[in-house]
Amino acid sequence: MRIAMIGTGYVGLVSGACFADFGHQVTCVDKDVDKIAALRRGEIPIFEPGLDALVAANAKAGRLDFATDLSAPVAEADAVFIAVGTPSRRGDGHADLSYVHAAAREIAAALKGFTVVVTKSTVPVGTGDEVERLIRETNPKAEFVVASNPEFLREGAAIRDFKFPDRIVVGTSDERARKVLGDIYRPLSLNQAPLMFTARRTAELIKYAANAFLATKITFINEIADLAEKVGADVQEVARGIGLDNRIGSKFLHAGPGYGGSCFPKDTRALVKIALDHDVPLRIVEATVAVNDNRKRAMARKVSNAVGGSLRGKTIAVLGLTFKPDTDDMREAPSIPLVTGLLDMGAKVRAHDPVGMEQARRELPDIDYCDDPYACVRGADAMVVVTEWVQYRTLDLARLKREMAQPVVVDLRNIYRPEDMAALGFTYESVGRTATPTLPSS
Repeated sequence: MRIAMIGTGYVGLVSGACFADFGHQVTCVDKDVDKIAALRRGEIPIFEPGLDALVAANAKAGRLDFATDLSAPVAEADAVFIAVGTPSRRGDGHADLSYVHAAAREIAAALKGFTVVVTKSTVPVGTGDEVERLIRETNPKAEFVVASNPEFLREGAAIRDFKFPDRIVVGTSDERARKVLGDIYRPLSLNQAPLMFTARRTAELIKYAANAFLATKITFINEIADLAEKVGADVQEVARGIGLDNRIGSKFLHAGPGYGGSCFPKDTRALVKIALDHDVPLRIVEATVAVNDNRKRAMARKVSNAVGGSLRGKTIAVLGLTFKPDTDDMREAPSIPLVTGLLDMGAKVRAHDPVGMEQARRELPDIDYCDDPYACVRGADAMVVVTEWVQYRTLDLARLKREMAQPVVVDLRNIYRPEDMAALGFTYESVGRTATPTLPSS
């Protein structure tokens, strides 16, 4: 199959490279001339484990190409995927569909022969209808079908998620489109991935509902963590105890500083707005958004309390800046409100992240960046773990203590054991666990 992928952001580049690896002929299109030139040189604009090798192998094999003009790739394509950004619209929280609409008009002008136009971007319910209207308005003679095919990729594990998905959702009622998309995804039949066909609007809602549910699950365990601290319980054991119930499941039950990233924050806000537009308030999702925003801001106060109630003149070492490990994505990262709060309280902040410091400098220009964790904590009054990179789990804790001015650790990801930290003489604060562990009775 011949595929045109419009947009070389996270979703477009990963999807395009994986489709090429299936054996399809893929051209990824982007208006950013510098980005396309870099991709042609083999330079990947995002950090995603394994993506550089995947792109290089398929480009070398001639299955993956890059272009700035969509005319030829769209004219030759069996399917055109729209994978452009849908950020939160400034001021009201709705998804900004301007890039999607612009892509639809350009695609319309280039269509030749029957083509399936697929919205891969996360879009509000009814966007497929508008894309269809725009294409038909721009090119009344075009022979096409608009389908929805939402992505469910986790940053840091995107290639595996694409090749071993829980499900593939395709929103179309057109038999020709079903056949084209069925052929595109046929290589995944070996992995027994369920191919789920629905109406287009249903597929659009599935994506938002999935992200909102996962965000709610994270926020629920974070609130339980706050209660656990007050009553002397251990939220990790609570999470395990409820997660072993297969009706609940263990995933996304890790207490921390709040969710971030490119999807959950904007998609929960957009879903709230979609629902309000249809006079169906989603109180649970509204609460999830509010609680998460408040939680991220509250983390700076947690650090302040750990060092005695005042951060004025204190040096705080922050380990981990990206919103999660194995990505360089700083979008809506909990580190941003945390560091901003620390600075507002008068602290001097140093930071380290294995791959995200270049991106972090754009968001947090007023802090010092260190090349390794030990340099970061040297002379610090407290160390704060914000992102649970595996490198931080294996640090020499005794050395950390020697380097620090005060042995205070605020672990927002619960990567260390309270009993180990107490034995080493740290003042240790975590999330949803008592500072001094209760030893089991004999």
